[in-house]
Amino acid sequence: MADLKKGARITGNTREKLASDLKKKYEKGASIRALAESTGRSYGFVHRVLCESGVQLRGRGGATTRKKK
Repeated sequence: MADLKKGARITGNTREKLASDLKKKYEKGASIRALAESTGRSYGFVHRVLCESGVQLRGRGGATTRKKK
């Protein structure tokens, strides 16, 4: 969606189209940061749009197992 101006308010059909596009890409494995960069929007904006569209967000990356004592 290259026609979006940075900082412009996105509402209505444009927002719904963007939300479905971001949802598809996120569910295929794209990170929120990558989506934010590709759309020229902030991390917070992309996170909010994904939440609004009902996406199950993935957990944070990195090691999730702890060392045994």
